[in-house]
Amino acid sequence: MSAPSDPAPVARARSFGEGTLRDRLPAFPWDSLEPYKKTAAAHPDGIVDLSIGTPVDPVPELIQKALTAAADSPGYPTVWGTAELRDAITGWLGRRLGARDVTHRHVLPVVGSKELVAWLPTQLGLGPGDKVAHPRLAYPTYEVGARLAGARHETYDDPTELDPTDLRLLWLNSPSNPTGRVLPKEELTRIVAWAREHGVLVVADECYLELGWEADPVSVLHPDVNGGSYDGVVAVHSLSKRSNLAGYRAAFLAGDPAVLAPLLEIRKHGGMMTPAPTQAAVVAALGDDAHVHEQRERYAARRTALREALLGHGFRIEHSEAGLYLWATRGESCWDTVAYLADRGILVAPGDFYGAAGGTFVRVALTATDERVAAAVGRLST
Repeated sequence: MSAPSDPAPVARARSFGEGTLRDRLPAFPWDSLEPYKKTAAAHPDGIVDLSIGTPVDPVPELIQKALTAAADSPGYPTVWGTAELRDAITGWLGRRLGARDVTHRHVLPVVGSKELVAWLPTQLGLGPGDKVAHPRLAYPTYEVGARLAGARHETYDDPTELDPTDLRLLWLNSPSNPTGRVLPKEELTRIVAWAREHGVLVVADECYLELGWEADPVSVLHPDVNGGSYDGVVAVHSLSKRSNLAGYRAAFLAGDPAVLAPLLEIRKHGGMMTPAPTQAAVVAALGDDAHVHEQRERYAARRTALREALLGHGFRIEHSEAGLYLWATRGESCWDTVAYLADRGILVAPGDFYGAAGGTFVRVALTATDERVAAAVGRLST
């Protein structure tokens, strides 16, 4: 076949993506860890990867059975999910979070929480001229979501000190990723009141809420925080960590129906449907507390072992009172610490992935097997 006489279509194809969403995004940070991962993998006893908070323990059997029982699902699932799924979510919100008077209108399943965080500003209709705010040390996808929407993003230590002009979306994250900091009930109450006063939507990422160690995290859905009203308040919850369902992409929103109703319509148009077998698995997972307690015990033991080993090795740990990470420092550049640990076969995440304020910290995940955690402890003890 001869080459086309008009090169314009080829030029257009080659330039596809230039000036589009791709150019709004920062470089994907995890790619910069690859050289350190290779160094750690060269350790005679293999790598201990504590860099990413991905579950490594088995999916509980009752959840697997629910998934496989629903495997024959030839039809399209609904975006809003089955009535059984919505019942399971509302029941869990009342039982575990103390939320009151939660109905089906107050909940919305989503296809994993990261998808939601990345696309929520766009789905809310935000764009140039609007501001999205998130903690100074934060999960990078909050910023990504603002960039995808073309909105401005701003960071904070105390959100009530922000200029509320053009501020449309305020992200909270308690317990925090990466620091493990928990916002006290009084602070949450103050922030929600301030946001309502200024017409700012509060969306609280509470994906680590059931993993409190030295603090008892409270949801923005609790009436002591929101005064018994869900106006202007939405919470994000995930089953990835508490039930080992990261591979299932199972999460949900709960809160203000005036926010969730238009999101449901938008997500219908976009075909953002949680697969039917995953919906059935979530029903089983939210109806059982025993497996959550068992997983908490595993993480508690790993946390104790790693924390003592890091402290004994000269690290200082800040916050870390909840969640799946230890926020640790040796008082040096985070990349020097990453290199130091990689030489010992241990891979961790540099703190500046989460903002410049993390430049002297590393995030150490608890998501490794007992055997690999023991290997890391041994290496830190010599």
